[in-house]
Amino acid sequence: MMNLIADKYVNIRTLRDTIGSGSDAKVMVAGHICLDITPRIPPSFKGGFADNFIPGKLINFDEAVLGTGGAVSNTGLAMAKLGVDVLLNGKVGGDAFGSIIKQLVGENRASSFKTVPGQSTSYSIVLALQGIDRIFLHHPGTNDTFGADDIDYNAVKNCALFHFGYPPLMKRMYANGGRELIEMFKAIKSLGVTTSLDMTLPDPDSESGKINWKQILAEVLPYVDIFLPSIEEIAFMLDKWLFAVCKAEAAGSDPVHKYQTSDYSNISDTLLSMGAKIVAIKSGIRGYYLRTGTIETIGAACPKDTAEWSNRRLWAGSFKATQFGSATGAGDATIAGFLRALISGNSPQQSLRIANIVGWENVRAIDALSGIEDWDATMRYVTDMNRPQNPTGLDNAWRYSPTDGIYYGPNDKQ
Repeated sequence: MMNLIADKYVNIRTLRDTIGSGSDAKVMVAGHICLDITPRIPPSFKGGFADNFIPGKLINFDEAVLGTGGAVSNTGLAMAKLGVDVLLNGKVGGDAFGSIIKQLVGENRASSFKTVPGQSTSYSIVLALQGIDRIFLHHPGTNDTFGADDIDYNAVKNCALFHFGYPPLMKRMYANGGRELIEMFKAIKSLGVTTSLDMTLPDPDSESGKINWKQILAEVLPYVDIFLPSIEEIAFMLDKWLFAVCKAEAAGSDPVHKYQTSDYSNISDTLLSMGAKIVAIKSGIRGYYLRTGTIETIGAACPKDTAEWSNRRLWAGSFKATQFGSATGAGDATIAGFLRALISGNSPQQSLRIANIVGWENVRAIDALSGIEDWDATMRYVTDMNRPQNPTGLDNAWRYSPTDGIYYGPNDKQ
C-alpha cells in the first residue's frame, strides 16, 4: 500500500489544477456500508412486540425493501444527488448481499469496493413496528475487517476530497489504538487530498465504547482537515462526565438541548489543538456549530478564500419540517450538503445553511435518500430567508443576522 504514497507532500496548487475544484471535483466517500433489509409491516398486523414475537408463531409480512445503509451510502449517494462526482470505497464479502449492495449503489461508483471471498457482507434487518422505536438486527461483517489496505489509493489520488465515516462501528479501524485509522489518514493526507471524518456514537458497553477515543483523536486529527462529529459523539469521546450529565438531565428527552455554548467552545478548543482545521459539530434539531482555526491550506479542496473560513465561530439553526418521515441518515445528509458547499466555493455561512437544508430535505422521507433533491432545487430553498428555523437555545452573547440567517459567536472574527 505504502508504495502508492508519495514520500513528500505534493504541490497542492498543481493537484488542484489537475483534478479540478468546485462542483467538478471528484470525491471519495469510504467507510461503513451495509445492506438494510426492511420488511413492510402489513395493515393486518395487530398487537405489540411481545404479543407477536413468540416461539413457534408464524407472522406474515409484506415484501421486504432492500437498501444500503452506513456512511458510504448515506453521505456518498446524497452527494451524488447533489451533483458531485462521487466514488465509493467500502468492503463487502463475495456473497449475494455484497452483489446486491454493489448493484444498488451502481457498479461504476462501486469500482473501488474491496470484495473478499469467504467473508460475509454486513447487513441489518430493520423492524419498524408501529408505536415503538425501530429494532435493528445487525451483522458487522466485512466492516469489522476493513483496514487501511482496503482503500483504493490510486483512485484517491484523483480526488479533491476524501471522506470517511463511522470508524467506531469498524473493529479493525479502532483496534490497537486506532493504528489503521491513523495510518490511512496519514497516507491520504500525504497525497495532498483534503480529508474529512465523521463519527458515530459507540455503544458504551461495547468494545468500541471502552477504548481511549481521546488518544486516537489526538493522533489522527493532525491528518484530518474537516471533522464533523455530533455533539453527543464528541462529548462521549472527550468528556464522558459531560456526556453522562447531559443524558441524565435530559431524562429521556433529546440530550442535545442540555449542552451549553461553553461546552461547544471547550470541545472545539480541544479539537483544534489536536490538529483539525474545520470543526463542524452536528446538533440535531438545534442545528450546526462551526469552529475554525487559521486556515492556510487544507489540500486540493481548500476554499479559495481561506481568510473567509479562518477563525470562525458560527451557528446555523435547523429548519422546521412540516412533513416528517424519519431522521434516518439526517446527520449524513447534512455532511453531504456541507462538503458539497465547501468544494463549490461557498462561504462558511452558506455552507452551514446548505447543510441544514439538505438535512431538512432528508427528514421529509422515511429513508435516507429519497427526500434529497438536486443542487439547483437545494439552492432555491437556501435563498428563502423566510424559511422558519427551529430554536437553537443559544445565549444572548450570540448575534443573529437576518441577512444570512446565521448566528455569530462572541469571539467570531467579525
